Amino acid sequence: MSARTMDRDQLKAYVAARVAKELSDGDFVNLGIGLPTQVPDYLPTGVDVWLQSENGIVGATSAGHNGQLIDQAFLVNAGGRPTGIHKGASFLDSATSFALIRGGHVDVTVLGALQVDQEGNLANWIIPGKAVPGMGGAMDLVVGAKRVIVAMEHTQKGVPKILRRCTLPLTAVNCVDLIVTEMGVIEVTPDGLVLQEINPDFTLKEVLDATEADLAVAEDLRSMA
Repeated sequence: MSARTMDRDQLKAYVAARVAKELSDGDFVNLGIGLPTQVPDYLPTGVDVWLQSENGIVGATSAGHNGQLIDQAFLVNAGGRPTGIHKGASFLDSATSFALIRGGHVDVTVLGALQVDQEGNLANWIIPGKAVPGMGGAMDLVVGAKRVIVAMEHTQKGVPKILRRCTLPLTAVNCVDLIVTEMGVIEVTPDGLVLQEINPDFTLKEVLDATEADLAVAEDLRSMA
């Protein structure tokens, strides 16, 4: 199916499937709410990761996971949505959970964004005109994790989300390593953003036009799997 004909749910699944290929067997991973929670559904065969939810779970799985040991009515992730656990999972108090995050033990964190800019700055917690409870654990996660992957749609109602400079309040600076959207895979480097993979459903011009930030193109630009 072409990305041009996908609805939003299908686009999110497409992005989640591509992000899943960035994870390695044994990785300790934290997933943000929304799109990132779909990533475990697309892990390659033989890749098993340990999912951490900052409200105090190590070993979380997708809701409905086979072998569920606890009634899901009593088990939720940090976003307040039902979750599963797999054998060997642990429950932690909040202080210990954030000690794992702040102590640099998280290999990868995957989260959405409202804006990312060409310096790797991230804005993902405040929506203009709407009341929000706060940024949750995002600030700690993007600073404490060894690698930060932003998984999001490339634009919001046609307006670019990848900018020269974020205009919303920042969650953290210079924290993003990789951006995955339905249009392509973009690496954040010391010299700026580099398009490493492109969705063959889009032309290079369309990707560049949908990106406000300066975007270099890799010499060995690959097709997005």
